[in-house]
Amino acid sequence: MTERLGGCPCRCPDRPCRDAQHARRWRAWTEYTWIAGGWPGVATLGLIGSGRIGSTLARLAVKGGLDVVLSNSRGPQTLADLVAELGPRARAATAAEAAAAGDWVVVTVPFKAHDTVPREPLAGKTVIDTSNYSPQRDGRVEALDNGSTTSSELLQRYLGESAYVVKAFNNIHHAHLAVLHRPTGAEDRTALPIAGDNAEAKRHATELLDTLGYDTVDAGPLAQGRTFAPGTPAYGAPYTELPSAAFGSLAAGPAPAEFLALKAGPASAAEVRALLAKA
Repeated sequence: MTERLGGCPCRCPDRPCRDAQHARRWRAWTEYTWIAGGWPGVATLGLIGSGRIGSTLARLAVKGGLDVVLSNSRGPQTLADLVAELGPRARAATAAEAAAAGDWVVVTVPFKAHDTVPREPLAGKTVIDTSNYSPQRDGRVEALDNGSTTSSELLQRYLGESAYVVKAFNNIHHAHLAVLHRPTGAEDRTALPIAGDNAEAKRHATELLDTLGYDTVDAGPLAQGRTFAPGTPAYGAPYTELPSAAFGSLAAGPAPAEFLALKAGPASAAEVRALLAKA
């Protein structure tokens, strides 16, 4: 196995840490060996899919002190540049390996690919689903078109009762997600909605969001993911510099140019709750 040295446990960017008060901790830390399982005692975020949302979450996770295991549909070798950018806390693997390694596992693939997600290694885990149903990309699904279920509920049905799906990160553009993170307690901290049927899994997901720099609003059961899906007031627009009412609802698919031209802006938990109530 490949041995790699990581950073100072105080998360200093320097290798080694240049702060004298951390020197002793640095020397002790580098006695550990980073192997495939990650640093001892450090939680791991597994990613099935490493596109725009996945890579953004990986960057936030590394900043938050987590190990990251990345995967995509094209193979670990295609993730070499991203792994190099992220540094020693990151490695690339297969989807099954990422699923097995993660304390949390983010499924961030198009809905049409949800039935390619490895099921067995996700048993007992919190699985965070970022996908949005887009008929133009995913093809027509009658149960989604008529509103009888949601894409996350179909993922839950596919994975079975042993995995615990939580909907999150689907209502914010990756460019806004990358810059709106703030420390716990910050006055301008942004909140993101989640939905899920398992209370413990939602608590676990809330811990992840906090580590990544976000507050959480619990929208309710997994079916309530529809309240922050494309076309709802809580989708996309709340995280811009303009009030969401000034822009209107966004549909699934590529964001329009006028939306992308807007700067990111925080959305408080109270604001997000109010928008969910309008759905």
